[in-house]
Amino acid sequence: MSNSVAASLTGFSAGLFAVSVEVLGGVIIPHKFRQGTIALREIKMYQKCTELLIKRVPFQRLVREIAHTFKIDMRFQGGVVATLQEAAEAYLVGLFEDTNLCAFHAKRVTITPKDMQLARRLRGDQP
Repeated sequence: MSNSVAASLTGFSAGLFAVSVEVLGGVIIPHKFRQGTIALREIKMYQKCTELLIKRVPFQRLVREIAHTFKIDMRFQGGVVATLQEAAEAYLVGLFEDTNLCAFHAKRVTITPKDMQLARRLRGDQP
């Protein structure tokens, strides 16, 4: 995931769950949620949504850059980039699900690069 996408996701989630409580004297103190509460809300929210999470223009730029390495003047029909984006996001979601299972199997909550390597190897994506 690119830095701009990660920054937009974190910026989006920071304002979404902000709750303020007014105390005597007119001072506003932000409400502190328990650790992990907001993360669980984000997980539920993103599981319910169906729109694409990677921005269209940066993904299109990446596809064109990769295609440029194979052929200099490659052109794409209308919905090809959108179809590639849909397939890429579906692949990444499945990969992260398998990576999460590998981390749970190792009795950990946090995923590590070795979990992702194992998931890719079990799927047959990596030699």
